[in-house]
Amino acid sequence: MTTEVTAQKGSARAAVQRFGTFLSGMIMPNIPALIAWGIFTMFFIGAGFTPNEDLSTIVGPFIHYLLPILIAYTGGHMVYGVRGAVVAAIGTFGVMAGSDLLIAQENARLLAAWTAAGNPADKFQALGQIHMFIGAMIMAPLAAYSMKWLDSLWENKIKAGLEMLVNMYSAGIWGFVLALVGFYPLAWLVNGIMHILSGAVQFLIDSHLLPLTSIIIEPAKVFFLNNAINHGVLTPLGISEASGPAGRSILFLLEANPGPGVGLLLAFTIFGIGAARASAPGAAFIQFIGGIHEVYFPYALMKPALILALIGGGMTGVTTNMLLGGALRAPAAPGSILAVIAQIAPGAYVAVLLSVLLSAAVTFVIASIILRASRSRDLAAEAAGADKFESAIAQTEANKGKSSDALAGLRTGTAVAAPAGAVKTIVFACDAGMGSSAMGASVLRKKIQAAGYPDVKVVNKAISGLDDSFDVVVSHKDLMERATAKTPSAVHVSVDNFIGAPQYDDVVEMVKQANGDPAVH
Repeated sequence: MTTEVTAQKGSARAAVQRFGTFLSGMIMPNIPALIAWGIFTMFFIGAGFTPNEDLSTIVGPFIHYLLPILIAYTGGHMVYGVRGAVVAAIGTFGVMAGSDLLIAQENARLLAAWTAAGNPADKFQALGQIHMFIGAMIMAPLAAYSMKWLDSLWENKIKAGLEMLVNMYSAGIWGFVLALVGFYPLAWLVNGIMHILSGAVQFLIDSHLLPLTSIIIEPAKVFFLNNAINHGVLTPLGISEASGPAGRSILFLLEANPGPGVGLLLAFTIFGIGAARASAPGAAFIQFIGGIHEVYFPYALMKPALILALIGGGMTGVTTNMLLGGALRAPAAPGSILAVIAQIAPGAYVAVLLSVLLSAAVTFVIASIILRASRSRDLAAEAAGADKFESAIAQTEANKGKSSDALAGLRTGTAVAAPAGAVKTIVFACDAGMGSSAMGASVLRKKIQAAGYPDVKVVNKAISGLDDSFDVVVSHKDLMERATAKTPSAVHVSVDNFIGAPQYDDVVEMVKQANGDPAVH
């Protein structure tokens, strides 16, 4: 089987996509920790539902120390396993300590100037801590890749019996060096970056221009460039804002709002034609409840003018939240309405839910006008055999440059290879190892269990976490080459999507042939 390369590796868009994917890979596995932190803030801080002074002491260290270390550990592990993870965590702690020192020194300088001007010291407002999410996302790959390079210098050159000694001390010494690098130049750099970004966002808020961010965010989502914006900028800034006295941030809603997507899909449900109309209701459920936004991207790409509808809906949602005080306590991931509701800040329920409703309504109205205006041309094109929806799905995959695994079974895949032996483990592999690949694994797991093979284990993983212990690997056709390199001895199944691929029935048949009659097991 061959792998289709749908995005040039050297292109700027592909570079941003890879960068965003790496950031997402560091953030997404740690979303449960962010949810736990959000629950602590929801109940125990002063503005929470059940304020508790003792339990609220967990909130600060949780966000300031635990979460950046988890992100660093995850990023280091993605690059160089546990060894890279440990060194990345050590280096990141240096960044955090250096940042805290810089803030303390700046507060001392500002306080001295404040009191010298005759102002009372108890009225001075000190600068808050900067939480090192960006620092962790910089240090993690730096630490892991450099440790991997250092290990390669003395690989196969260590005398027998000294391997553990060299491995332990080399990682410890290099972690020490990285902590120093983090403490001085990197802490200064990240503090400066956060200061600039925070100032830019505050300017947009003060100038009532925040809705204009939808002009960038909504098209970026359709072209799979949103991860770099969301995880690289909005999430760190939102968490920093939410950890302050307000305990909330509107920034968490700029990208996660499911309203524009569901509004577009509802417009296709009523005014679309052909396969797009037939598949839109199911896609709307997956997008709105499941939180997998990429299912609506092909619909937008069918008619690029529909991106205007998404922008209009996005701007409406942001404006509503600005006017009514809508905000979340923590990131809503995935972008499901259920995740959004779970993270709504106290007193902001009406604002947030109204923002979702209004953004969906505005997108629906604009998209409906566009669809109705071009309906006769679309019907004529369909009668002539042109399949714009199929082309749009292909374009979505090209834009993503990697797995488009949540397109609701709208395309068919390639043939399944013959099994080499008994099948005990099947893994669904995608970039992040979460979301829609988990849904695909669930679909196949039910099929295999229904066939009478409950002992066959079906899991989902990120490609970076694969090893050569799996019997069957299911991956998107654009990821086949990477998956094969990680698991050369496995049977590889290439699909175009993970939700309703016809190969699933072939895999079930493979298991039957390889494992024999389930009645004898």
